[in-house]
Amino acid sequence: MSKPQIIIIGAGIAGMAAARMLADANYAPLVIDKGRGMSGRMATRRWDEATFDHGAQYFSARTDEFQAFVDNAAEAIKPWMSVSSGRLHPRWIGTNGMNSIPKLLAKNINVLKKKKVTRIKQLEDGWQVQTDTQDVYQAEALLITIPAPQAIQLLENSQIELPANPLPTIAYHPCLVVLAKLDQPSGIPVPGGLSTNGAVVSWMADNFKKGISKTPAVTLHASPEFSTQHLDGDLQAAGQVMLETVQDILLPAQVTDWKVHRWRYSLCYQRHNEPFWPAGTKFPLLFGGDGFGETANVEGAFLSGKTMAKKVLERLD
Repeated sequence: MSKPQIIIIGAGIAGMAAARMLADANYAPLVIDKGRGMSGRMATRRWDEATFDHGAQYFSARTDEFQAFVDNAAEAIKPWMSVSSGRLHPRWIGTNGMNSIPKLLAKNINVLKKKKVTRIKQLEDGWQVQTDTQDVYQAEALLITIPAPQAIQLLENSQIELPANPLPTIAYHPCLVVLAKLDQPSGIPVPGGLSTNGAVVSWMADNFKKGISKTPAVTLHASPEFSTQHLDGDLQAAGQVMLETVQDILLPAQVTDWKVHRWRYSLCYQRHNEPFWPAGTKFPLLFGGDGFGETANVEGAFLSGKTMAKKVLERLD
């Protein structure tokens, strides 16, 4: 049985920011994620020669702490839209896709993929974690950074009730995403991002013009309303409607192939005001992520993860 000092559930930006800070403090965090790859909603998908950012599309830095991280991560982060383009804050993207950033944070950290944590248990000397692959791990502290509905399900499966639990108050919009290969660059203006605010499609991005894809490839995000309506329906039919809605904007390009991805928990519209929630257990049990803090974005999730790590270091030290 492996016994790292700290276990983190979720390898998104919050989980990896926490893991990086703990590792830099000479602790040995173990990160567990159910996905095939890491990065959570900072996901980048590669399909033949095409590359797609299909979760978070960009981020800004409004705090000194996050800006310092951006300034020191030039190998993984590059500017996309500057202040001169009319933005109050520059927009940044990953050098080879958005997952470049959590990958940078993950250097020399043990990240277990394709393992879903199904049960947690408090022991006399810490926490026990069990996965769907029947692996069992133990640690003194447990940080949970997965979306709140998934964390609630985990607590229910574990038969753990926590007083004053704020997780049920956190709510997310879903998002349907179309990833489409094109025969040439799209009509989306340079630098490649377009907010449409439409009833069907709310955002479009040309990943070729963003500089992350070798071949023309676009990402379409459906509106929260359309995504909610079609979330558990025929995804191919929904994707076809999305493509038909924006075909004039894509011209002169034509779609050669496409896929649909479903984010059940995408944009958090109802958050817990604090950057994390300490459950008040004997050994540290903390919940955080983009459902916590002032903003539901990349920066907010990053700061949530770091604040969780600081709290754990205080407890364990």
